[in-house]
Amino acid sequence: MSVRGKASGMMYAPKGKTHPVCERGEFPVGVVGLDHGHIYGMCNGLHEAGAEIALVYDPDPKKVEQFRKAFPEARTARSEAEVLHDRDIRLVAAAPIPAQRADLGCRVLDHDKDYFADKPPVTTRSDLERVRRMTTETGRLFAVYYSERIHVEASVLAERLIHEGAIGRVVQVINIAPHRISLHQRPAWFFEKHQYGGILVDLGSHQIEQFLYYAKAGSASVVSSRVGNYKFKEYPGFEDFGDATLSGENGAVSYMRVDWLNPDGLAAWGDGRLFVLGTEGYIEVRKYVDVARDTEGDHVFLVDHKGEHYYSAAGQEGFPFFGRLIRDCLDGTRTAYSQDTAFKAIELAIDAQEKAVTVER
Repeated sequence: MSVRGKASGMMYAPKGKTHPVCERGEFPVGVVGLDHGHIYGMCNGLHEAGAEIALVYDPDPKKVEQFRKAFPEARTARSEAEVLHDRDIRLVAAAPIPAQRADLGCRVLDHDKDYFADKPPVTTRSDLERVRRMTTETGRLFAVYYSERIHVEASVLAERLIHEGAIGRVVQVINIAPHRISLHQRPAWFFEKHQYGGILVDLGSHQIEQFLYYAKAGSASVVSSRVGNYKFKEYPGFEDFGDATLSGENGAVSYMRVDWLNPDGLAAWGDGRLFVLGTEGYIEVRKYVDVARDTEGDHVFLVDHKGEHYYSAAGQEGFPFFGRLIRDCLDGTRTAYSQDTAFKAIELAIDAQEKAVTVER
């Protein structure tokens, strides 16, 4: 796997093997909103699974020009409406400012198309209620790019091992997710809480989704949560630290920590770690780097009753989510993941954000 901009989380865009699940030209994708570099990873995954990145729109022509260097087959649309009214477009992929994602999603669904949003898909409870209602009314899919699970081969391998029963019943999921801030790359909206939703909404939704998915928990409750701004005092609306403890309806528990304090000396934009404890063993995932040992990522460690096991997942597992998403859109199925889980993750992130105790200003 090669990685675009591994030193920068803003422009992190994994590439994997090409594995088409549809015929050429069968699944044209429209792209609207280029505010976050995650759109490159989203489109890489779709393209490798057989989608055609057909049409792109953003009000900033420089962003469109940059995007078309990566996806030259994409035609430039004159407006958002041109994308929404194009009858050939099956799915709209989008990474606008987080606070704008719900409104755009409702417009997409209202034009009888499926929607694939960067995380966080919404930033407020009222927006979540609206998009939930729209998916029910339209029957369309509101997919979310929870990349830390679906676009990391080590996370995909962990999923497979858990599904195969390698560690028994999942008891606890711990996620540690430090991020490098890369201040020079960040636009003004990045520091405005009403635009990004707060750190537990923005980054925490990733971690909560992983907890629900790996623990097979349909729901959970927030036991405690905290946020703070320890370092970046010049941005009073910003949060650079957050953590939360959750309890699943099935008895599984979780702790997560997210922050923007990742030091520049690390070879990657973040040292994401996942720990999954089961009744018969445990798994550790080192997603992006193995500190001071290996600058590549996708390391998986499994300990069970038979011994200690190491797996290098890079180039081995692929990214099956994207092919499943395309087939779901074409076939009317729901195999990529549960719509309820995607929404429950952001609902719990909003709960954690609202309940959070401020620990530093």
